[in-house]
Amino acid sequence: MKSYFQKLIRGETVFCISLLFALLSMLAVKPDKAYAGYIDLRTLCLLFCLMAVTAGFQKCGIFRIMAEKLLGAQNHMRGLALVLVLLPFFSSMVITNDVALLTFVPFTILVLHIIKQDRYTSPVIVLQTIAANLGSMATPPGNPQNLYLCSRYDLGMGSFFLTMLPYTAISLVLLLFCVCFVRREPIRVYFKESSPLEQPRLLAVFAVLFLMCLLTIFHVLSYQVLTLCVLACMLLFSRDLFRSVDYFLLATFICFFIFSGNLGRIEAVRAFLSGLMEKNGMLTAVLSSQVISNVPAAVLLSSFTENWKALLLGTNLGGLGTPIASLASLISLKFYLKTEQADLKSYLLLFLSLNAGGLLLLLGAACIL
Repeated sequence: MKSYFQKLIRGETVFCISLLFALLSMLAVKPDKAYAGYIDLRTLCLLFCLMAVTAGFQKCGIFRIMAEKLLGAQNHMRGLALVLVLLPFFSSMVITNDVALLTFVPFTILVLHIIKQDRYTSPVIVLQTIAANLGSMATPPGNPQNLYLCSRYDLGMGSFFLTMLPYTAISLVLLLFCVCFVRREPIRVYFKESSPLEQPRLLAVFAVLFLMCLLTIFHVLSYQVLTLCVLACMLLFSRDLFRSVDYFLLATFICFFIFSGNLGRIEAVRAFLSGLMEKNGMLTAVLSSQVISNVPAAVLLSSFTENWKALLLGTNLGGLGTPIASLASLISLKFYLKTEQADLKSYLLLFLSLNAGGLLLLLGAACIL
């Protein structure tokens, strides 16, 4: 039992912290009927459906096939690095930043090892991590906090994209600039055998479900109908996908709903956080994200402001910075540390340098825009 809890704390640190915060807040605000109003069921159902649909896409092998097609056409290292970085940048807009990194970081480690370019593993993975965190801010499905904020403030498609697309474009330019420092040395990418497309009919089913997710995000379809359809398809066609859903992420949201709801009922805390958000909501969100990560920061601070734009920008740009600013960054780090040439000190130095530089530039752009 002790080893289980130790493993849980190491593997699901943010959930354990959120649970502790929720329990501590319950000492200040005793459980009552108002607790039911804390939980945003729509956000939880959307998250569940998106995770299930994304797992379905992965099961069909579509992402790996696309990557192999793109990589096979590269004949120099800079072109390869460019594709490896842009894959998580654009795919994270659809499948979330953490799933993009789970898909393409192990693939990158394998490709670089095959062509004997292991020395590029650390910089490419760092750039992939930044790319996933920045690309994911472009769409509501890209980040869990985007889904939550769209639901919390009832944001329309126009409002969201007009706010985030300029920063996505700037991020793309910055990533292209970084890749220019990779040498144009000749390489040959060769795969012994191509990955097959598995269960094309199932892929069609999940494509329809993903379209339904998008319609639900923008309030065209009700989340109840979507959830029933996703559950029915999982039960009928692929029950193993129930194991692919990150239930700890859902539980983390519930804990922070309770925590933020209770804090909102403590007048002194409410006045303090409301004051910070009123003075500079975006900077408050950025700094909060560095400590508790951007998803919990969005849930917590949304109780103390109606300035959705500052909170949306702050929690998305705040995904850059420390390794815990965006939980997806820890996924990349875990994969990198399993490689033979892993050097934690040099990786963190490069990670923090590039993240800090990118964050400062984007904050500067926010002041201008």
